[in-house]
Amino acid sequence: MEKKEIFSQVIHMEERIGALHDELGELKEQLAMLIEENQALALENKHLRERMDEKNQSNKPIKPKKTLKDHPNVGEGYDNLARLYHEGFHICNLHYGSLRVDGDCLFCLSFLHQK
Repeated sequence: MEKKEIFSQVIHMEERIGALHDELGELKEQLAMLIEENQALALENKHLRERMDEKNQSNKPIKPKKTLKDHPNVGEGYDNLARLYHEGFHICNLHYGSLRVDGDCLFCLSFLHQK
């Protein structure tokens, strides 16, 4: 009788662990969505602040920004990858498409600046 009780307790514990694992997976997905949304909102906020600064400083002469066309690797694909990187995503082969949460990635930067 005691062995059956222990076995049933182990089965019950295994079911609870499985349910917790599923719940953790759902929370992980929600967290990833929130992080991506936060990154997108932070980027939009940055762009809006830049536009506000440009309007506030319209009396000052505007220096031309360095464009991607100044880079030797000119092309639409390169422009798209550079845009993705500046929006906060990896473009390197190690983490391609995932969100950059720790700042700049040396692999992505080396790809962008290769000659």
